[in-house]
Amino acid sequence: MIFIPFFFVGMAALVTWILMLLWNWLMPEIFDLTTITFWQALGLLALSKLLFGGFGGGKRGGSWKGSKNHSGWKHKFKDKWANMSEEDKMKWESKFSGKSKCGAKEVDEDSKLSSAEEKENED
Repeated sequence: MIFIPFFFVGMAALVTWILMLLWNWLMPEIFDLTTITFWQALGLLALSKLLFGGFGGGKRGGSWKGSKNHSGWKHKFKDKWANMSEEDKMKWESKFSGKSKCGAKEVDEDSKLSSAEEKENED
């Protein structure tokens, strides 16, 4: 148990050192950037952790793919859908599908009227 903190510090130092070596090997050649120090590499790792949330997945963070509950929204939606009235379902479908199933005849009649008005205006 005493060696666990030392292990994590050692792993962090190793990853930082590898990042520094890779940066100093690739970036000056490819992008004409300067080399970085160990502490700058550690800062890059910390910044990338803050911005991208990487370094593996656990229960507290990381990838959503590892989570057993990544499709929980589907179950919530299905439950909500099952408890909706038919009228609410029709309203929801027309709102998000871009088509109106309830008033489809009204839409067709309006489009016929507007096309007839356009023809009259052309003459």
